[in-house]
Amino acid sequence: MNAMLIGADRLGNIPGVLDEFGIRIAAHVTGRDRSHQRRAADLPVGVDLVILFTDFLGHNVMQRFREAAGKAGVEFVCCRRSVCALKQALDKRAGSRCRDCPNRGA
Repeated sequence: MNAMLIGADRLGNIPGVLDEFGIRIAAHVTGRDRSHQRRAADLPVGVDLVILFTDFLGHNVMQRFREAAGKAGVEFVCCRRSVCALKQALDKRAGSRCRDCPNRGA
């Protein structure tokens, strides 16, 4: 699975956490560029998940990328930029999928 990360200047241990979940970083945007606030952002081809780090994003940037994910039919996750918050958000995402899985309990 390929993910686009929005927010945070430095990723620190985040790539390692994503690797544990089988997620590859396809693109990383810090969100500091003014153009991200004013225009509708398009997601790169092949992105399956958008991760928004809320403590490093302005409201307008977050709104633009959430809209882009919705328009492209791509799932998004919002969390703070910490290893614990990211793990919780990804676990919650995976848990919701498992709850609806037809193979559950097999």
